[in-house]
Amino acid sequence: MSKQQERPLPAFAARETFFTTAKTGGAEISIAGVPLDIATTNRAGARDGPAAVRRASRMAGGTYPDLWADLYDLDFADVGNFAVLMGKLDESLALIEQQALEHEHLIAVGGDHLVTLPLLRAAAKKHGGPLGLVHFDAHVDTWAENYGVAVTHGTNFRIAINEGLVDPERMVQVGIRCRVEPEVWQWTLDQGVTIITAEDVHMSNPADIATRIHEVVGDEAKTYLTFDIDCFDPSCAPGTGTPEMGGLLAWQARAILTRLGGINFIGMDMVEVAPAYDVGEITALNGASVMAFYMGLLAAAKR
Repeated sequence: MSKQQERPLPAFAARETFFTTAKTGGAEISIAGVPLDIATTNRAGARDGPAAVRRASRMAGGTYPDLWADLYDLDFADVGNFAVLMGKLDESLALIEQQALEHEHLIAVGGDHLVTLPLLRAAAKKHGGPLGLVHFDAHVDTWAENYGVAVTHGTNFRIAINEGLVDPERMVQVGIRCRVEPEVWQWTLDQGVTIITAEDVHMSNPADIATRIHEVVGDEAKTYLTFDIDCFDPSCAPGTGTPEMGGLLAWQARAILTRLGGINFIGMDMVEVAPAYDVGEITALNGASVMAFYMGLLAAAKR
């Protein structure tokens, strides 16, 4: 076998890289940490997300019965953490975009959700925009500003839409349940974005939600996946900066994600894991599992 999981060590002793890979570059898929959290509007700490998810990912790789696809059949590498400039937001965003452009298919681990903006800028340049977007979150992240600031982890997708990085008519948000002003909600809908609330998910079923996602983004055009860990209910993900009650349970997110096969994903990120607030590493494990299911979709597509 050419699988990267051929390792003699038990999980607790395995190397702390993403999914224990020994590769540090030169792979078809790059996994990078993006430890930036200076755009956070509530609890800071997502800068430590990449390290926590790396550790938890030792228990998240391999084959799952959902797909019967082994992520270790993929050629992937842990390329380390992207460089950021301490306390300098604009410069850090430019630096993240520059580094992201060096990778063909990037899986990024934040950091707060603003890191998605430079990642989308890079993806749109590399793959051609506007892109479709599948966005799991508790928050719409389409505010014009947060607390008088125009560039935060809550304004990233308004900026992305206005810059033409994503096609709002091929953008679907799943798990939304935040406090939000009516004008922000309406602006989002007016752009053509499809909002599937957490209650919509709870009152429906994962298969129907996945079907709706397929209908919105299509299966041919290039699409990006972004997953904010606060899409999960705090019972499943306490370790995040802005938790919201009533979110998706882990089984629901898993069942939806594993039904997204066939979508032409060209990259993803998983953000907002803040391990200082975690309990028993469950947030980090759920974050690593989200990545594993995404990689399972890629592995299934190669069969």
